[in-house]
Amino acid sequence: MNEVGPLGRLGHWAARRAKLVLIIWAVIVVGLGALAPRVEHALSGAGWEHSGSESVQARDLIQANFDGQASHGLMVAVSSTTATTSDETFKNVLAKVTTTLGEDPAVTSVVPPTPGMTISRDGHTAIVMAGAAANPTEMVRAADELKGPLRALGTSDVSVNLTGASGMWSDFNEANKTAMMKSEVLSWPVTLAILVFAFGALVAAGLPLMLTIVGLASSAGALWIVAQFVDVSIWAMNFALMFALALGIDYALFLLVRFRASLLGSHLTKEESVAVTMDTAGKAVLFSGLTVLISLSAVMLVPSPAFRSMALGIMIAVAFILVATLTLFPAVLGLLGDKVNRLSLPWVHHGEHRSPKFAAWGERLWKQPLRWGVPAVALLVLLAIPVFNLDTGMPSIKVVPEDDPSRAGYEQVQQAMGTGAPGMLHIVGPTALMADAATAAAADPGIAAALPAQPGAGGYSLVQAMPTVDPSDPALGETIDRIREAVPAGVLVGGAATENHDLEKALLDATPLAVAVVLALGFLLLLIALQAPVIAAIGVLTNLLATGAAFGVGKLIFQDGHLSGLLGFESQGFLDAWGPLFFFAMIFAISMDYTVFLLSSTKEHWDHSNNPREAMVGGLAHSGNVILAAAAVMVAVFLTFALSGPLPPKEMGIILGVAVLLDAFLVRLLLVPIALRLTGKWAWWQPRWLDRLLPDVKFGH
Repeated sequence: MNEVGPLGRLGHWAARRAKLVLIIWAVIVVGLGALAPRVEHALSGAGWEHSGSESVQARDLIQANFDGQASHGLMVAVSSTTATTSDETFKNVLAKVTTTLGEDPAVTSVVPPTPGMTISRDGHTAIVMAGAAANPTEMVRAADELKGPLRALGTSDVSVNLTGASGMWSDFNEANKTAMMKSEVLSWPVTLAILVFAFGALVAAGLPLMLTIVGLASSAGALWIVAQFVDVSIWAMNFALMFALALGIDYALFLLVRFRASLLGSHLTKEESVAVTMDTAGKAVLFSGLTVLISLSAVMLVPSPAFRSMALGIMIAVAFILVATLTLFPAVLGLLGDKVNRLSLPWVHHGEHRSPKFAAWGERLWKQPLRWGVPAVALLVLLAIPVFNLDTGMPSIKVVPEDDPSRAGYEQVQQAMGTGAPGMLHIVGPTALMADAATAAAADPGIAAALPAQPGAGGYSLVQAMPTVDPSDPALGETIDRIREAVPAGVLVGGAATENHDLEKALLDATPLAVAVVLALGFLLLLIALQAPVIAAIGVLTNLLATGAAFGVGKLIFQDGHLSGLLGFESQGFLDAWGPLFFFAMIFAISMDYTVFLLSSTKEHWDHSNNPREAMVGGLAHSGNVILAAAAVMVAVFLTFALSGPLPPKEMGIILGVAVLLDAFLVRLLLVPIALRLTGKWAWWQPRWLDRLLPDVKFGH
């Protein structure tokens, strides 16, 4: 097989030595898969912070000098509508809560309720504070263990609810886990039905599931190993699942269609057909996988453990899927040969590689580009207009289900102590400076009250200040910035709400650079793949149309609250601040997946014919079905997240689902072919100096 390139030769080797490849992958999957069941307990529920920020420095200082009474310490709300702290029933519950907390190894100290500070004026609500003996990740795990027993200490008259930052993340993670399991149950039957219809045979439809299982088992085990050295967000596994399923289906579909055409449309052996498949479609898969990895790597620019570990989790899953697609998949194809068409649907013709319907659609677009292009652009622009009024903020308590302890306790604290009580600011510094710091905080119009300075170890003192607004209110950020300007140098302002504020600022600062990096590296990779700057620019810039429209829809739904009743959520009045950057990277990665499939096929026809019309129509005819089927599966998977669980998965499911829907139907299968029609031969123009710089990449055979 000297006439094929390196990927073709790799595919031929894998097909010839299929049993060896299967044994190697069996060892990998069994070895890493044995670790997979442990991954859920190894992953972190915290990490939503800006590493190195002032608020994190304040948290560490308080943790070391004030018996662990930092932002990740535990807060327990004890409340009653009838009894007060002077009643024996209330006193007994408080005593049991104090004892339970004090006996837990995750707690360093317990601060009982204090009149005027942590007991409401009417005496119906009291707050017990517990110092953290571990880092935020371990304290979320401690909240997991404590919230049930603490709630059970309540009586018919007195309720006990673990709240605070650790309690909130504990409840959210539990709700998120339940939602993800529900989404998986909903998505698998739909996915399988679409796969059977798309592949036309039960055996073929099982191949993407094989890739998905391999990717999931391997990446889960790898994440467990990584989690032994650094904190990895529990969301990393959620996103890894989504991408393993989505890319496993995309890549298997693209390769299988090409393999069938090579095997049934020529006189090649099954091993030679595998080689041709990998030399053509396999090359597109490689470029697609690299583009996905590049897009997700931009998220690493955000200095937050949660963000970086989520991106790392997806990248690990993508890497396993990509390597399995380039080695395991050709080995399985080599073993199956024409048996891949077993248990076929009666109307399926497996040798068809060129879709007559998409060829006719391409001809229609060639003849009337403006008739179809102008309305599509107008619709996308119309949907994108709301983006200019998009507001973002860090997740509020509304992301937690209403009946969970952290939300119940949060609302009890708010009703009893004041709107800003759950978001107390922690102002810490040398004792000599804290009188001036307390005066400055108390004088700020955004502060309702400042508690007396609390002395600690090391010559430090702590002042806690209660804002006038809810912790999720954008006005709190302005208050924090003013206080930081007003307090003496050397005094730090922290607290859970402040940590959210600092992370939000970091996200806003990192987003422009990350978007620029994604666009630049995406263009560079397409330039190498397609050898033409004009079409590479078209491929990158058209991605922005669907992205803008998807975020516009997200603004209308999640910020303005449209369809909130139907989708079962309570609007926060903004989109979660982590959404724009993270969703952009994910949308761009998926869009580039389809871009590579379409334009690699188009370039193959251009290299053969040097005719722009044949390139456009032929590329669409040979890749349209693949893009359509892959998009249908991905939309189905994403939209299942919109039907279950807390708010952030709904945001993710709706925005990503809408983005894929618009990108596949209006951009890849309509606007990009029209752009090829309007640019003609200029789409494939290549300067001579660029020809000398770029490696020679061809998708034809």
